[in-house]
Formats: sequence, C-alpha cells, structure tokens
Amino acid sequence: MNTPEWIKPALYGAVAGAIVVGVVGFTWGGWVTGGTSSERAMTMAHDDVVAAMVPVCLEMARTDPERAAKLELIRAASTYQRRVVLMETGWATVPGTDEPDRDIAQACLAELEL
Repeated sequence: MNTPEWIKPALYGAVAGAIVVGVVGFTWGGWVTGGTSSERAMTMAHDDVVAAMVPVCLEMARTDPERAAKLELIRAASTYQRRVVLMETGWATVPGTDEPDRDIAQACLAELEL
C-alpha cells in the first residue's frame, strides 16, 4: 500500500493542533474536568443553602423568647467566639437536624444587628 507523502506532516499537524487546543482550552478557555465541575457545583449549592437559611436563622432569633439574654451572651463573647455562642443558642440549627451549621451561624452573625 502506498501512502501519500502529505499524510505524515498532516498527522503531526493534527496532533500538535489538538495539544494546542487542549492547553488553550483548559488554561484560558474555561474548560474544566468533571471532578472540578462537580466540586464547584457542590460549593455553589452549599453557598445557596446557607444564603437561604439566613432568614430562617434571623426569624428564629427574632421570635425567641430569650432573645435579649442570648444577644447579650453573643455581645459579651470575644469576636472569634461569637459564632460558637450563636451556635449554642440554637438559631443556626436547620429545622430537621440535630447540630448547628457553622457557615449558617457565621452568615447569621453577620446579619444580626449587634
């Protein structure tokens, strides 16, 4: 079988072009692997859940009969321990779960008027 002379340079060009397109696509084109896209989707979903639960946390704080005492405890705590104190109040516990969420507590703390 006789192959034309142009096949070898054409194949080299196609392989080099594919490599260049792949490097450019993943570097500047915004292409990602399945694992990266899954990780980003989980992060976005978690952030959306936290944002959706902040109004629930604020409503729990607003309707709590012991609100004033708990707010004083939060104010009295040092800045880096306020999130832990807010978690102990129960306001950062999502309805239907047993434990408070640290991210919801941090977001709720930012929205509370201390």
